[in-house]
This record gives sequence, C-alpha cells and structure tokens, in this order.
Amino acid sequence: MPDDRPIGVFDSGVGGLTVARAILDLLPNESLRYVGDTAHFPYGSKPVEEIRRYALDVARYLVDREVKLLVVACNSIEVSAIGDIATSHGIPVIGVVNRGTRAALRATRSGLIGVIGTEATIATGAYQRAVGASASLFAAACPVFVEHVERGDTTSRELREAARGYLAPLREKGIDTLILGCTHYPLLSGMLQLELGPDVVLVSSAEETAKDVYAELVRADHLRSTTRLPRHELMTTGDAAPFRALAERFWDHDLDQLDAIRVPTGDIA
Repeated sequence: MPDDRPIGVFDSGVGGLTVARAILDLLPNESLRYVGDTAHFPYGSKPVEEIRRYALDVARYLVDREVKLLVVACNSIEVSAIGDIATSHGIPVIGVVNRGTRAALRATRSGLIGVIGTEATIATGAYQRAVGASASLFAAACPVFVEHVERGDTTSRELREAARGYLAPLREKGIDTLILGCTHYPLLSGMLQLELGPDVVLVSSAEETAKDVYAELVRADHLRSTTRLPRHELMTTGDAAPFRALAERFWDHDLDQLDAIRVPTGDIA
C-alpha cells in the first residue's frame, strides 16, 4: 500500500547529496531525510570497524525516525557495513557499489575500466569482486579528493595536481571508462574529464542507485500518495553552518530544514 514516510539517505558528508538529487529527479513527489556524518568525517582513511560503528548508529537514527527505505550513499560505508545494516532493520537497504559497476560494464568498449575511491573502499576490493571476470579493472585510491570537496574546492591547482598523479597509472592502462567510486567525486567530474580526456566515460552510481530506489518503491507499492508538497530534511552531526553552505551550493531542490543533530551511540557487537 502507499507509504508516505520519507526515504532515508546517509553519507559521511555532502557527497551523498549527488545520490539524493538523482532520487528526487526520478521521484519528485517523495520526501527525503538525509544525514551527513560530518562529526566523524572523513571516513575513507578510518579502520573498517570504526566506519561500521558510525554507520550503524546513523542507520539506527534514521530508522527510528520512520524512513521507509535506506540508501547507503557512501562507498566506504557500504564496503564496511551494508550487510550489518541490511540485517538490522526491517526495511530495504540499497547501496551504490553494484550500481556503479553495472553502469561501467554497459559503458566500456574495450573492457578496460578504472575505479577511483577512498582508501577504505579501494582496500576492500569490493569493486574488483563486483566486476569479476567481466572486464579488467584498475583501481586507484584518491585520499585527498573528499577533503577538497567538503571544503567546497573543485578547481584549485593543488587539487588538479593531485588528480594528475592519481590518474596517471589509469591513463597508462588505457582505460576507456572510470567508475567514480565515491559519491563526492561527481562534484569533481569537470576536472576529472579534463585530466582524462573526452574519450573516457565517467560513471557515477547516483543515477543507477536512483533507478533501483524507484523500482523498489514501485514493486512494493510504497510510493508516496499524498498531494501535499514533499518535505526534505538535511541533517549533519557536525557544525550546521559549513554544511548548509555546501548543501546550498550542491542541492538544487527546496531546502525545508537543515539541523545539526546528535546521533545516539549504541553498543554495537
């Protein structure tokens, strides 16, 4: 039956807004509740167990506030905790890794695919396992990218020089497709395209993830039924002022509410 509860989306910061925006482009009548865990940002350089602890706390916070579906809009969280999140709550949970891989396999012409991500994401080998024998995958960790995006920097010389170094091994392999294995990275797509050249296809998981959210809600008959305008809540566990500044820069839907929140911590086995 129709379900007017919001969709829950969470990430370590603002990067997951790329996924949230894609969801609302397909489902403009849905309400959305988003948490960026900026108090513990960045996730990508942290141990898996620490990421898992933060992720389970945020997931529980959103479920306790009656979201109907959870979107893990962070590769580092997905590779560290999505299995535990999926088994802890009685609602659908959708991640981004398999969606990005699916799009890349459709896009590649040569079977030579690159993936860039945080240190945590690349170290787990999640994308390598997802691609399997379907193509040749070459991975590179890009540890400074997320920090630059969270500062609102997508164009500086320092950032472009870092990108040149990270991408050089992938260019040498002759990749024709690059998976942006972090939801912050689509905000750097102009720079990445400039460094790689126009013939390399950049693949973001945001649109593919949104399609799966759409399909899940239609399949379960859980689309929002009310004709009242949807309400979107953006929340951060850290300082609200800088988060708001970035959210307003990257968010192209009405911002009804943005709060700084305290996420309760639990005893997680």
